Amino acid sequence: MRIRADSKKSLPGHFSAHFLIDYDTGLYVQDFFQERLYLERRRTERSGKPFLLMILNLDRILKARGRDVLRPVAHDLLTCTREIDLKGWYRSGSSIGVIFTEMEQTGEAARNGILRKLSSRFSMTLGPEDSGLLDITFHVYPEEKKKDGIQIDPALYPGLIRNRARTIPLAVKRMLDIIGSAAGLALTFPLFLVIAAAIKADSKGPVLFRQERIGRFGRRFVFLKFRSMYAGSNAEAHRSYIRKFIRGTLESQDDAAPRIYKLTEDSRVTPVGRLLRRTSLDELPQLINVLTGDMSLVGPRPPIPYECADYDLWHRERILEMKPGITGLWQVKGRSRTDFNSMVRLDIRYARDWSLWMDIRIVLATPGAVLSGKGAY
Repeated sequence: MRIRADSKKSLPGHFSAHFLIDYDTGLYVQDFFQERLYLERRRTERSGKPFLLMILNLDRILKARGRDVLRPVAHDLLTCTREIDLKGWYRSGSSIGVIFTEMEQTGEAARNGILRKLSSRFSMTLGPEDSGLLDITFHVYPEEKKKDGIQIDPALYPGLIRNRARTIPLAVKRMLDIIGSAAGLALTFPLFLVIAAAIKADSKGPVLFRQERIGRFGRRFVFLKFRSMYAGSNAEAHRSYIRKFIRGTLESQDDAAPRIYKLTEDSRVTPVGRLLRRTSLDELPQLINVLTGDMSLVGPRPPIPYECADYDLWHRERILEMKPGITGLWQVKGRSRTDFNSMVRLDIRYARDWSLWMDIRIVLATPGAVLSGKGAY
């Protein structure tokens, strides 16, 4: 594949390269196209205007006709789409992406119009039978909102999914998670028994509290904690509180006091539960979540589905790149005494600047944050 140098200036964001265009097809190379997709997402976050991503999968037609088909297919895409639409390799040599920008509509009618136009052109170029081997899918950003939770379409984030530069470091991170969580469970097993007995003696109900949470890329999992509230407590008070906190409408009797991410003076919390929360011992069962791979020792805190319903677009970035963790940059920097936007920025900063050394520093700083008791309720 021949490519040409287009610019000597580094591009913003995650990508820096001199080579932008594949000479054989006239399409943007994969890395640059994925960078443009990233920048379009950021622009939508600011403007609120959606865009449409079309992915043309070539696997079947390449198997049937070979690579000679690439040039005519790319030519049809370049001539049948607008100049402002971005055309490039979504996955080098096997799928092409087109980002339709500045569109008034991105709904089914718009998608069907594009599909009819391209299908007609491909049918003339390749023939009706071979054109049927082209697989076309459409993806709209931002994704449709759910009442409870968050809708993440992985096709819109290819640069995050296939981040080869982090493959080995993330594998090491996972290995350390397994070793650390297994060792932690073995060392704290006697403490588990003591806490379980105290919870059972304090109030009726199960020892463990199980709750659905949102993990990386919006995947749901069962989150474990020691039960710190009376069994059957209604979550509506917390839902209302968090909604106000995220929207920045939380009232405080003291304007100088920081807005707290957790409810204080919560009547649902048991006496033993209050102690567990103050010491963060209620978090110990999450070592099981780490061992099973749902969480990491270090990462952003996993949100409850109803929290995500009030997220702005840019808030969602905190749960895209990294697995949720037991501790994280937010916990050691501000813990619960941080406004929501600042918390999200810390999580995004962690995801972008992540390294194994950063994880080590956060783990070493966590005991001090826990012992201080600041922001624990």
